[in-house]
Amino acid sequence: MTVSLADYADPADGAALVALLDAYARDPMGGGEPLTPETRDTLVDALASFPGAFSLIARADDVPVGLANCFTGFSTFAAAPLVNIHDMAVLPGHRGKGVGKALMDAVEAEALKRGACKITLEVLSGNEAAKALYEKCGYGDYALDPATGTALFWQKKLI
Repeated sequence: MTVSLADYADPADGAALVALLDAYARDPMGGGEPLTPETRDTLVDALASFPGAFSLIARADDVPVGLANCFTGFSTFAAAPLVNIHDMAVLPGHRGKGVGKALMDAVEAEALKRGACKITLEVLSGNEAAKALYEKCGYGDYALDPATGTALFWQKKLI
């Protein structure tokens, strides 16, 4: 298995990225709906133009089987960059074979290259397999002070 940075200018990497993200979107943990045709058509160019975006593609025997889409942000408390894993996807037939762990390790290596002070991610409370992987990799609830509770991930859709 290999994990490498996606080259947004490479049509093969772009096609792999869209196919893997679409498979994730169709999964119950990704919302259960395919990507829209507009998203499929614009995603790679949008990522390429977004500062700090990077994607990692895992391949088994040169076949794309996993994806991590990440964004570099900034931690004001540390005055340093951070990396957020926005999407983490492994094709169903390849789960439990180390693909997710390889992607997590590659994200960490890339985050360190970028001088990041931490990596953040969100996970659905019912996604036990993903939570187990993330815990195994050293992730846990975010809290500044246990007395004030853990952080919650909220959203307000605008479109």
